[in-house]
Amino acid sequence: MDETIEVRGDLILDQACISEHKMIHDLEQKGFGEITKGKLFLKSFETLYLLYTRKLFLKKNKKQIDFDTFMNICQKTNPEILTKFLIFRDLKTRGYVVKDGFGFGSDFRVYERGHFGEKGAKFLIFGLNEGQQEKMGALQKKIDEITQMGKEPIIAVIERRGEVIYYKINKMNFLENKSRLEGNFEF
Repeated sequence: MDETIEVRGDLILDQACISEHKMIHDLEQKGFGEITKGKLFLKSFETLYLLYTRKLFLKKNKKQIDFDTFMNICQKTNPEILTKFLIFRDLKTRGYVVKDGFGFGSDFRVYERGHFGEKGAKFLIFGLNEGQQEKMGALQKKIDEITQMGKEPIIAVIERRGEVIYYKINKMNFLENKSRLEGNFEF
């Protein structure tokens, strides 16, 4: 975002609401939020990002809400918010347009650079914290569903230090090995 942009918003429950039309337009062009009844509502990870980058002045009943305060509010209802924020922040700093995921266990839809608004999202990303266990069957199901949609599944792993590492997932078939197993083994 442009260094001179300052967004003003009001906290409504756990979402930032932007009312100023110019700010709504600027943020929407960059892939932020969803418009409802002429106002732009930011997801909690988007709000955290804008607070973190000091682009958003957020208030509730004339009281300013800072990053730490909003993070505490979010963690009460969403224990995974820190993971989502870290992935979102990393992708935004790499220049991607990032939107909320739409099921299949995905956290985010990510658009190729320069293609937001022209094409659908190319990648579906789901996050895991280092050491978090995921059942192989559940992972396989997510990958199958994502690839059937024509999207590329990517796992974003948050290391203990907060660094994000991305793993692109491809499906492999081991047909040759399967046929060997069905045959007789002779020694």
